[in-house]
Amino acid sequence: MFTILILCMFILLMYYLYNKYYINYERNWRLIKLIPGPPGLPIVGNVFQFHVSAEELWKLFYTLHNEYYPIFKVWSFSIFVVSIRHPDDLETILSNTNIKRIEKTVTYDILHPWFGTGLLTSTGVKWQTRRKILTSTFHFYILNQFVDILIKEGDCMTKSLMDIEGTVVKDLLPFISEYTLNAICETAMGVSLQKLGEFQQQYRNAIHDMIELIIYRIFRPWLHNDMIFLLSSQGRKQKKILKILHGFTEKIIAERKFYHERTNGQYLKNLESDKEGATNDVDRLEVLKKKRLAMLDLLIAASQEYSLTDLDIREEVDTFMFEGHDTTATGIMFTLLLLAEHKNIQERVRLEIDNVMQDNGGKLNMRSLQNLSYLDRCLKEALRLYPSVHLIERKLTDDVKLQSYVVPAGTIIRLNIYAVHRDPNFWPNPEVFDPDRFLPEKIENRHPYSYLSFSAGPRNCIGQRFGLLEMKAMIAPLVHNFYLEPIEYLKDIRVKLDMVIRPSHPIHVKFIPITCKQKSFKTNADVTRV
Repeated sequence: MFTILILCMFILLMYYLYNKYYINYERNWRLIKLIPGPPGLPIVGNVFQFHVSAEELWKLFYTLHNEYYPIFKVWSFSIFVVSIRHPDDLETILSNTNIKRIEKTVTYDILHPWFGTGLLTSTGVKWQTRRKILTSTFHFYILNQFVDILIKEGDCMTKSLMDIEGTVVKDLLPFISEYTLNAICETAMGVSLQKLGEFQQQYRNAIHDMIELIIYRIFRPWLHNDMIFLLSSQGRKQKKILKILHGFTEKIIAERKFYHERTNGQYLKNLESDKEGATNDVDRLEVLKKKRLAMLDLLIAASQEYSLTDLDIREEVDTFMFEGHDTTATGIMFTLLLLAEHKNIQERVRLEIDNVMQDNGGKLNMRSLQNLSYLDRCLKEALRLYPSVHLIERKLTDDVKLQSYVVPAGTIIRLNIYAVHRDPNFWPNPEVFDPDRFLPEKIENRHPYSYLSFSAGPRNCIGQRFGLLEMKAMIAPLVHNFYLEPIEYLKDIRVKLDMVIRPSHPIHVKFIPITCKQKSFKTNADVTRV
């Protein structure tokens, strides 16, 4: 009798698994196999095709996008990935409110140990709540006080070159990242890394090591399982890195909260009523400048209303520490490279900066940065050619009808921003650097989802105004004081597949002081390499 009972239970279990997995898989496969893509091996699909270096992955990924325009699929076991690049399809995924829920993929799960489920990685009600809290952080009045910090870091970056004297050749990405990380640290947490002595380098190194570790894990599916990963040497390394990253953030949060407790919350008290009580924009700005708020202060102020714990606050601060410096640094790097190669555009940018600074007593402020309209177009065009976040992933929980195919629930969708930005059907001569593509009359008739440097739809980048202001504040003093000369040319730069668009080798630019222009350019012997 017992044997018969066990046998019945086994049959029922097999029937359940057959209905839940096999029939569903068979249905999904019927839909997926209609979508074009590279041929795969039985069972394992395309898994070995993508087991190559990050540099080869970049080449392969974008070769497939051109070969199977505008959509292709790859698969492995029961995992299906569909890559799309047509603006109509991108719009369907990013803005269609009929889709009940679109989840983040395993790539975002890998970020959980560092970011938890903050704004970048959360979904549903939690994401909506966090978005509502953080939207006020990027209000015009808050950005006004943040911009002082951005301008200060831009001036510091320029001064570091001027202090060397003469022509300087810089490895751009580590050079720029130092100052963008300082800027986001001070705006997010109210603390400058420059004041923390040796710990600042330890913290910078920890961020760099953590990003490398995340990329290493993303492209090794056998390490996606948390238990297996934590038992590996890389998992043990991550534990040590997180101790530094979280230790730093937790220390700052504790100190900031203790300060507010000691001062009875006067620093944050009646923040909204202060702003509303001010009679004009100038008064409101003065209120905020006196308070000198950081993003952390605003989160602490919101913690009682929304029941935020210290862990909730840490999730958001850690998220912005990463998102706010790495993406901006790569955007600045590619903009400087493009300006160095296009002398006529560089001169036009310099003239605009010189005029704006002359009108403002030789300094920059929020208003003068907003008046740099041509530089603004240059930045947007640089981000078209080299979008910092070059692809986005989503996991469908419902079937979705695209232009030509139905993509079944459970599929991972890759939205290829880099590819749509270079699609000749929407961008004439797409490889050409032309800032005037972003003149108002040119933007008017363009497909709104053909340009996605800051994503689009309800989950667009909350910090896009902040990011553009930071790029302007960093680039303007450099171009005002230096001529930019290329060392490596963009056509020769090798890119690797990464969370952020990234060259696979050091990239340099030559900075020639404006004062040297009247003289003959320095010889190689006079150039300082740093």
